[in-house]
Amino acid sequence: MRWELAAEDPVQVQALASSLRDLPDLFAGSRALHGNKQGRHIHTLAHLLLRRGITDADSASRFLFPRIPHLHAPEKMTGVRAAVDRLDAAIERKEPMLIYGDYDVDGTMAVIILKTAIELCGGSADFHVPHRIREGYDLRDDVIERAAAAGIRLIISVDMGIRAFAPAETAQRLGVDLIVTDHHLPGPDGVPRALAVVNPNQAGCLYPYKQLCGAGVAFKVAQGLMQRRRDAKDQERMLRSFMKVVAIATIADAVPLTGENRVFARLGLDELRRAVNPGLKALLEVAQISAKRPPSSTEVAFRIAPRINAAGRMDVARDVIELFSVKDEARARALAGKLDRLNAERQEEERRILRAVDDRISGDPSLCEAYCIVVDGEGWHRGVIGIAATRVVERYHRPAIVISRDGEEAFGSGRSIRPFHLLEAVEASHNLFIRYGGHSHACGFSLPSANVPQLRTELDAFARTRLTVGDFDPVLDVEAELDFVEITPALFQMLRLLEPYGTGNHEPAFAARGVRLTAPPKILKDKHIKLKLKAGEEMHGTASLLIPEEPAAKELSAVAILATPRCHPDGAAIRKSERAEALSGQLRTENRELRTAARAITFDALGWHMAERLQQSPLLAGDAIDIAFTIGHNDHPHFGGLELSLRDFRIPRA
Repeated sequence: MRWELAAEDPVQVQALASSLRDLPDLFAGSRALHGNKQGRHIHTLAHLLLRRGITDADSASRFLFPRIPHLHAPEKMTGVRAAVDRLDAAIERKEPMLIYGDYDVDGTMAVIILKTAIELCGGSADFHVPHRIREGYDLRDDVIERAAAAGIRLIISVDMGIRAFAPAETAQRLGVDLIVTDHHLPGPDGVPRALAVVNPNQAGCLYPYKQLCGAGVAFKVAQGLMQRRRDAKDQERMLRSFMKVVAIATIADAVPLTGENRVFARLGLDELRRAVNPGLKALLEVAQISAKRPPSSTEVAFRIAPRINAAGRMDVARDVIELFSVKDEARARALAGKLDRLNAERQEEERRILRAVDDRISGDPSLCEAYCIVVDGEGWHRGVIGIAATRVVERYHRPAIVISRDGEEAFGSGRSIRPFHLLEAVEASHNLFIRYGGHSHACGFSLPSANVPQLRTELDAFARTRLTVGDFDPVLDVEAELDFVEITPALFQMLRLLEPYGTGNHEPAFAARGVRLTAPPKILKDKHIKLKLKAGEEMHGTASLLIPEEPAAKELSAVAILATPRCHPDGAAIRKSERAEALSGQLRTENRELRTAARAITFDALGWHMAERLQQSPLLAGDAIDIAFTIGHNDHPHFGGLELSLRDFRIPRA
């Protein structure tokens, strides 16, 4: 892995750091920040914000403290006004409506948002979520025809439809008004002929934020509808309730956690801590999400979202809609349990496909040397090939397409690396497909099985015109070098202001050089490693950081107390009784003189899935290594505190 240390413009950093000191909210929840340490950590925060394109105090305030008023007016998005007008009329006339959504997390959450909003505004709407295998992705003529025959005169698509030209014509022919809401990129032929098309990425749309997921677009329609039909005093409460669902979809769909998406994610994760919906509570329980704190974006991505996705991948996604709609707690627990079992089945199928993929790649020199890996197999589960493609990219660090052949037809899903626009590559071979769609880093398609070899040849040739061998080297962005003495609860609290992390807002990684193992490495569950590390004898800048600060009236939060490891010098200032009070939530604050001592600082460092790496590069107690890491917190009531999560380690050259 290549480490790329972020460059810093001292003038810009100092200017932003100075302006950050005037933000009244910055220190409200971080009272551990004071004196020299405050200046150090504000400098670090300014550097991290600049790395995220934030250059002034106003933008920093909106990023660090997102609020409901930061959302854009929904009518700024092309098509929202027309869509709300038609929905409003349908509610007034008591018309039946049909919401047509995708089967993944984004699609099912979008269905729930729009269906609930319509019901809260006095209307009613049925929904259709296609079966992944039998119906496939996108609008279908036969579903529209059945809806028209049943008296439906208004269909709203969510997370699909931007390339559904033929179904739009079918709806028009049958006298059905079609509202398309989607976030995927339109094709070269523009958008379908519909009553309204709501998509921030369509030509001519001046909406200020383009990176919404499908549920985010549905939310904007719901927001506009509630502004039309609900009292102002009800709107913020309802919008906050919707945030939980939008946050799950936004994180699961891996859209950038910037702009409005950051508002959705930050506020939605906080609202999830107070979930009252029986289905959502049951889902959080089977996903083993603590109710004592908001879930992290990682927990949503790897615990909540896979269970929701499992319904559409392995069975029928209608179960997800029912889970979020059901009022009976016993039924909610049964549905959540079913999703949990389906997710376990999905994991086993994923392992089976990956074993077959690895065998194919290791046995085929042309695949080993491909710039874009295209691997296919007969009967691979179509609901799992997208996840398999993600794993292939992670393992081989190059674009990957995984294809399931089913007789004469084949179905593919692709994922990409940072420098390679996958949808452009697919569009360059458009004549090979029956249908296709996607965006820069993911795609899906169907094509005749006979075209798979040609697709493999063309995608590899296209990739060779866009990529170099150097693009396949995994890159780790390192924000800054830190000495262990700088890793404090105050820094941890400052970093938490940047959460939630995800696409477009990666978790900051730091480097420390010449740290030493104080004990032999431990192997955990045959997969992970745990290192106990202390700072090297010579730490850059240590002298200035260990100068005792003037006594100050300091109020430490319970989070700061519990985040301070006993091995850290700051831990000497915290009494056992105060730790106990912090654990019980009955924290008493008092004036305290900060005491620091120049003594060895040690941290536990956990390396996930690094056991094999350790076998290749054995380490012994006393060895000096360079590490790249992120800073986390162990919640254990007795042994918890700050800990490091290894991203990489190196043995320095002699």
